Amino acid sequence: QVYLAETGGGSVQTGGSLRLSCQASGNSEEIWCGGWIRQVPGKEREGVAVWHSDGSTAYTESMRDRLTIAKDDATTTWSLEMNSLKPEDSAMYYCAAPRFCGVSADQVLRVIAYADRRGQGTQVTVSS
Repeated sequence: QVYLAETGGGSVQTGGSLRLSCQASGNSEEIWCGGWIRQVPGKEREGVAVWHSDGSTAYTESMRDRLTIAKDDATTTWSLEMNSLKPEDSAMYYCAAPRFCGVSADQVLRVIAYADRRGQGTQVTVSS
């Protein structure tokens, strides 16, 4: 069993920055890729950022130049730095550890929204 817990999030104004962190516990040795999903009420979950054990990373196109995902191998945590935030970035953000890791972060980004191993989520609200 893998347990995921997010910290960070909160409310910022347009142009602000936030850093989300995800702590994995339990059978964390099973985790070979991970990342972040977001969801707005009434809309489908969306993969936002992914790290892969091969060293690759991937980002959703709408936020590509404003995100940095980083993995700390020593502590099985990963973070998401979000800059120049916009009101449309407001959502519940979940960290996720997919069971399927394919061969690259780009491949995982296409499916991470469906990952069943997710945290409880942390709210990000960007006001104009």
